[in-house]
Amino acid sequence: MSKKHITLQVDHHSISVPQGSTILDAAHAIGIDIPTLCHFNLKGTCVKNSPASCRICVVEVEGRKNLAPACATPCTEGMVVHTSTLRVKRARQLVVELILSDHPNDCLTCPKSGNCELQNLAVRFNIRELPFMDGEQSPRKREVTSSIVRNMDKCIYCRRCESVCNDVQTVGALGAVGRGFNTTIAPAFDKPMAQSECTYCGQCVAVCPVGALTEHDHTNRLLEDLENPDKVVIVQTAPAVRVALGEAFGYPAGTSVTGKMVYALRELGFDYVFDTDFAADLTIMEEGAELLTRLTKFLEGDKDVSMPILTSCCPAWVNFFEYQFPDLLNIPSTARSPQQMFGAIAKSYWADLMCIPREKLVVVSIMPCLAKKYECDRPEFKVKGNPDVDYSISTRELAALIKRSNIGFKVLPDSEFDNPLGESTGAGVIFGTTGGVMEAALRSLYEIYTGDTLGRIDFDEVRGLQGVRRATVNLKGFDLKVGIAHGLGNARHLLEDIRSGKNEYHAIEIMACPGGCIGGGGQPHHHGNIDVLYARAKALYEEDSEKPVRKSHENPYIKLLYENYLGAPLSEKAHQLLHTHYFKKTVN
Repeated sequence: MSKKHITLQVDHHSISVPQGSTILDAAHAIGIDIPTLCHFNLKGTCVKNSPASCRICVVEVEGRKNLAPACATPCTEGMVVHTSTLRVKRARQLVVELILSDHPNDCLTCPKSGNCELQNLAVRFNIRELPFMDGEQSPRKREVTSSIVRNMDKCIYCRRCESVCNDVQTVGALGAVGRGFNTTIAPAFDKPMAQSECTYCGQCVAVCPVGALTEHDHTNRLLEDLENPDKVVIVQTAPAVRVALGEAFGYPAGTSVTGKMVYALRELGFDYVFDTDFAADLTIMEEGAELLTRLTKFLEGDKDVSMPILTSCCPAWVNFFEYQFPDLLNIPSTARSPQQMFGAIAKSYWADLMCIPREKLVVVSIMPCLAKKYECDRPEFKVKGNPDVDYSISTRELAALIKRSNIGFKVLPDSEFDNPLGESTGAGVIFGTTGGVMEAALRSLYEIYTGDTLGRIDFDEVRGLQGVRRATVNLKGFDLKVGIAHGLGNARHLLEDIRSGKNEYHAIEIMACPGGCIGGGGQPHHHGNIDVLYARAKALYEEDSEKPVRKSHENPYIKLLYENYLGAPLSEKAHQLLHTHYFKKTVN
């Protein structure tokens, strides 16, 4: 049954919109740009915030005395709307002036300078003087964690972070605390983030319109290491980075800039440039072997085997289940993430090959994810205090560093990764999008389990951006049931089903961020444009299709690693270097 439509007038334009549409929806449909600040809507997903708290989007509605917030006012039949009267323009300017009266004016040094929505509105409304200054300041805090910097002095109470943390991710780490001028957006009881259930997924940073939430920047530390003659500095790059980095240099969303990125990293001064995709292939070998082991026991009737197996590549997801589902810590795979597998191999196998002492080697990762910064600091990923991965920088940080170093990115030639830790398959590439880990696992699992060669490489049934997806793959008579979820709110539903005994899966892939790593908290801001995520995913699948080898178990350098060093998947040495364990966490 088709949805009822409503006809209204917006700035003398007649328009018909589906029932339930807001004035903002109607205006956007005919190309009228109503400014917003607190509003955020990532169409095609559940990421939406429309509290109508800032009142930047006010419009005049004939027959209504007060101005109406366009983002929260539903359209009605025959409504007549004016979006740009003198009254409306004055009201919007006044709102921004009042916000600025209680906001720091340190734009030159603010991490969001040049990409600040409040700054853009001040320019749009031609605000060159502030009639209101020295408003009553509230007691606020600045907190630096390993992943996120929270500066409440810059908070404008749009509550986007609260919405994405509670309604979308269902983490519950942020909320309004206090009343009036003492209000702040913080964990419960105004505790530090480090003492909350924060997963460091960085989605709050991705939606913050100002500089209240930003990533913990490590670029100055990196420059110091690159200039240190006593250090060998190597880098690994995650698959999602290469299909988003180009956006910072004017390329269309989804442009793969792998070769230029590698060349730029050499220009920055890295001694070796490697690929996290190599470690993604390694992850499939270990995680796949673990799944096969559990599956064999399950089919033999072992009632103690932990099923389903859950992927463990995403550190934000790991944080989530450690806090929210500590009774299910035996279910996730013990395989480390590709970032940490790479670090462990680089500082053991590769360092031995190159005769480089561990303490002289600096391993840096370029990641789309802010939780990776926290993951580097986890004590179980250190040897006598020395981290396997020293620190991580985001895609945004890399883009800023390339610009800061005066590297003409667009004119760079393509360059290849170094070997042996730079050789990867198409299966490693698609780790960067939701469903990619599962598809990579299925390509190898099918051939190892059945002994047959795959007739088709692509598992289209696990692809897409739906929040939860299900698929059944026939393994020569056995139906393997798999699930895929992205966004922690969707993950919660699956975990609650498992907890209540309603599980129907043998394996589940979970990524914390919308779209998976392509929508990570450290990626160039997509500002609610779902088409950007589709374009990034498409680019990864295209790079996968162009790879000469597309199955992890056929990576020649992975084979050599096992032959010369690890022995076999799940060997004692592999367990020592490539696996981990999880912890029951509580809020302090």
